[in-house]
Amino acid sequence: MSVILLHSVHKIFTVSAFSSAARFKAVKPVIHILKHLELTASFCVSSQLKMKTGTYLISVPGFQYQIKDEKDINAGGYDCVVYTSGEPPNSDSHPEAIKSVLARASKLDEALSTEGGLFEVNLTAGRLVYSPTGPLSDYHDVRSYGEAVKQGILRAIKAGSKAPLLVLPQSSAFTHTQLVSVLGALEALYLSIQYREDCPDKNPKIKSLGVWGYKGSNADSFFKYVVALENGRCVCRDIGGGDPERMAPPRVVDYVKEAFPANSGISIKIEDQLSFLEKEYPLYAAVNRCASVVERHNGRVVYLSYDGGNATESLLLVGKGVTYDTGGADLKVNGFMAGMSRDKCGAAAVAGFMKVLSELKPANLKVIGALSLVRNSVGSNCYVSDEVIVARSKKRVRVNNTDAEGRMIMADVLCHMKELAQNLPNPHLMTVATLTGHACLAAGNGYSIVMDNAVAREQKFSSKLQEAGQKIGNPFEISYLRREDFKFHKGVAPGDDLRQSNDLPSSRTARGHQTPGAFLIMASGLDECDLSSDKPLKYSHVDIAASGGDLPNEATGAPVLAFAAHYLPVPA
Repeated sequence: MSVILLHSVHKIFTVSAFSSAARFKAVKPVIHILKHLELTASFCVSSQLKMKTGTYLISVPGFQYQIKDEKDINAGGYDCVVYTSGEPPNSDSHPEAIKSVLARASKLDEALSTEGGLFEVNLTAGRLVYSPTGPLSDYHDVRSYGEAVKQGILRAIKAGSKAPLLVLPQSSAFTHTQLVSVLGALEALYLSIQYREDCPDKNPKIKSLGVWGYKGSNADSFFKYVVALENGRCVCRDIGGGDPERMAPPRVVDYVKEAFPANSGISIKIEDQLSFLEKEYPLYAAVNRCASVVERHNGRVVYLSYDGGNATESLLLVGKGVTYDTGGADLKVNGFMAGMSRDKCGAAAVAGFMKVLSELKPANLKVIGALSLVRNSVGSNCYVSDEVIVARSKKRVRVNNTDAEGRMIMADVLCHMKELAQNLPNPHLMTVATLTGHACLAAGNGYSIVMDNAVAREQKFSSKLQEAGQKIGNPFEISYLRREDFKFHKGVAPGDDLRQSNDLPSSRTARGHQTPGAFLIMASGLDECDLSSDKPLKYSHVDIAASGGDLPNEATGAPVLAFAAHYLPVPA
């Protein structure tokens, strides 16, 4: 391929009949491809490169930059210092090199404690961006630090910085202030996959990021943890944020293969044969039916597996990957279809968490992650309300709303996971999905919702996940499954076991984000694995409709951080 591209470049430059503008127009896509090849090649070998001590690499397909654990605030090679604090500008708690600058500025600017600013500073970097959290009350959390650092880094980039030095806050107000601060900086540095592919000259935003002031006991473990989390979030954002064509099901598969090379510790299994999908996952296949006649939109079920070798706990994750949701025959109208390329953020989150596992390699976990990828298209071949479909679990399901496709594409895969769980140590099944508009109303922007079946609730899983998410700035609200949720989905017509939904949006349905959890339990057969059964199985449903990230904002990477903080020890 490289030989062909180089030959093409040679031809372009030797055809003298081209005007300079035409030559540039012809050369640009080839340069773009060469740039992509260069980044991809460097990604593929990055794990084999020996980094300098204290230097770490953010690296996912087509995206790389370095982070350095800097020991000297006055080190060379940086062009702007970025500093965040929750203390007043005239406090004595600021680093000596910064304290006098803020003290002088506070006498001139009463808004400094909330607005921050850009100043000259007597350090090698020459410039200081001060990005305060503002006053913190009992109801603020560690996100205030991450958000302030993110804004500080963005301001430094606007000022022309290509090598910022982040000075970490020393506050002990929250457990993971420094971790969340670095993650805030990295969030600011993310560049969406299509932007970096279309504009390779803008990729990456900076040359490197320095970090000064880490006060923990093991800097190497800290920075490796940070990098693993950010690489996981980048994978999640890339898949979740790609548009309906760039991240159509077959192209998600291509990306996953790049993100998890042979030496990653993650095995990949792809189910793409239509006859197999129809036989094994009939509910999924109904949703895929319309898109299946368009090859570039045809669905895939992808299994990613990790085995730490000494597993005491097993996770079986199913992610909703609706690459575009038209609503199907129950079409989304009046502008409600816009943004529905983000309906794959559940599958993206599963892939992102698998990326974290591939880098940190915990010995005690065995994890199988399923990406249920489909496009809910509308057309002559689409599934419609009134259809009765026999699920993998043998339950007869009556379709009432084709826009309730997320539960359909996960239920059969969840049933398969239930079967796999029988032979695994201490299994816990989960679904992760941008499932309901009701979750957005109930929790509000930025908050995920988790709900347990009775088995998981007995072990207080939701509370533990909520606590982990709170500490790392990835917050959760807890909902409960109630008897009414199961009753709601009981079949009404003779012979129907279940009704998939009512004919209203979840946002106009009482308990609109809880009832789908009950449907998933019953449609997958997990209702036969409750507390009173011979082999009870833990199951939790995570709705990230309010936290996954809506256009025009970037996909957030939720709930990768919370999952990592819960299952993988955060360095002290």
